[in-house]
Amino acid sequence: MVGLFTFTVALCTSLVITVPVRQLAVRVGMVDRPGPRKIHLEPIPLLGGIAIYAAVMLGVLVSHSGEALSQILGILAGATLLLLVGILDDRGWLHHQIKLFLAMPLAGLIVLAAGIRAQVFSTFLPGRFGFAADAVLTIFWVTGITASFSILDYMDGVCAGIAAIASLFFAVLAMLSGQAPVTTLAAAVIGAALGFLRWNFSPAKIFMGDGGAMLLGFLVATLALKLHVNDSSRSAIWLAPTLVLAVPILDTTLVSVSRLRRGLVPFTSPGKDHTGHRLANSGLGTRGAVLVMYAMGISFGLLAILSTRLNSGQMERFAAIVMAGLLGAVGLLECLPYERQ
Repeated sequence: MVGLFTFTVALCTSLVITVPVRQLAVRVGMVDRPGPRKIHLEPIPLLGGIAIYAAVMLGVLVSHSGEALSQILGILAGATLLLLVGILDDRGWLHHQIKLFLAMPLAGLIVLAAGIRAQVFSTFLPGRFGFAADAVLTIFWVTGITASFSILDYMDGVCAGIAAIASLFFAVLAMLSGQAPVTTLAAAVIGAALGFLRWNFSPAKIFMGDGGAMLLGFLVATLALKLHVNDSSRSAIWLAPTLVLAVPILDTTLVSVSRLRRGLVPFTSPGKDHTGHRLANSGLGTRGAVLVMYAMGISFGLLAILSTRLNSGQMERFAAIVMAGLLGAVGLLECLPYERQ
């Protein structure tokens, strides 16, 4: 019931507050103008990340229960940092490398200091060695997933929809593991993302901007860190969250491999070579490509739930098959047409 209340508060807040935020963006000139690597043909207001931020934070603050205050403050601090940095970047006041090499790792350090961390290496490495390895993994994970969502926001509805789907499966996995605080945070993200999606689905009336994309990436990365799967298999600890977030991971891997093959730097060479672009160019169109990506997110989420039901022997084989499948998908998508920049 708490999760449903949180979802409702976040959904209603996002639905309502996006309208005045859009008006504010127009008034202050925060708009994304058409360009060679853009899909839209008219200027679209930015700052949608403010609406998502307000909805998530209000949902969590009015309904949190059993959550350590330090963790709430850590999530709030990391989210605020990335929202502000993203807005400054959208305004053109920051060098893009500040996001990747300073803001995102700093957000990872904040959640680590708040007591939220990966628990992968500590399951088989003793004492401080396991903790140190998990600390490094935590910062790398937060940075990587946040960056993945930052570049995932290239087509109407993709970033918000994938974040909502991933958060839904994190909520399900948390409920199956009896983790109410994780369910509450996930419900807030689902509501905020879906409320914003009402205005962001093609044809979009507002964009979330890099602040909103990094915010959602940070939140789902944090959900993955907070989720502790009740399973005896070590592989389930990392495989389930990875599967839930397979779409942004797959998309980032695809553009990284594709751009490196062409002699380009992945995160500094934007282009229309993402998964959605390739699907759209294959005859699906913009909406069709987005819906296929939603279907991919749901499919991977279902596989994540399945992975928690396997024994250790089955898990190892399952993980190998999934990894091979993801690499095969990258190879297949690389063969699809895209607009070369």
